[in-house]
Amino acid sequence: MSIAQSNLRVFQTNGFPVGGEPAVALDLVDTVMADEFAGHLPADRFDDAGLFDTWWHLESHRLPAGPVPDAAAARRVRSALRELFEAAIEHRAPSMTAVDDVNACTAAAPVSRRLSTAGDEELRWHTEHGGSAKLAAIASDAIELLSDTDRRALLRRCANAECGMLFLAENPRRQWCASNVCGNRARVARHYNRKKLNSAD
Repeated sequence: MSIAQSNLRVFQTNGFPVGGEPAVALDLVDTVMADEFAGHLPADRFDDAGLFDTWWHLESHRLPAGPVPDAAAARRVRSALRELFEAAIEHRAPSMTAVDDVNACTAAAPVSRRLSTAGDEELRWHTEHGGSAKLAAIASDAIELLSDTDRRALLRRCANAECGMLFLAENPRRQWCASNVCGNRARVARHYNRKKLNSAD
């Protein structure tokens, strides 16, 4: 099993259909899904306080230390990121509100590099004015992705028109958010249609 598959399995075991994307910003955007894919859990995973906390725990190794942001702030950044990623996929300019929200998020908790007495580099997130280091790191991750022409070209929306999850297609053949979610649904649908055609003959 690859590292990506292992990461995906951890997210799926914890109530998220996808996760473990190379960009944590994509994982945040994918915490909302179409109702028909939600199953017995809310379509917005952040509507469940337990899932909200779980998501931050699962991503903690990729984010700076500090308190978990409040759900309203996380939703606002998530919405702005969705707009930025969708605009990139659709080759259009994003809304100014989304751009402003992401820029404000990073400005509210800027980061500086520091040298420790041991000679190690440390990052210090400046949250003195109420910004969230975790949200600022996610917004910075998105800015890095979107400003890299090669990586931005790999942004995709799941090929299942009813899904809407986003991912980074580092494998050019990837077309589904997850092969064991939408990929399976597509295979089952193809099998059903073949069977239906054969029985009609």
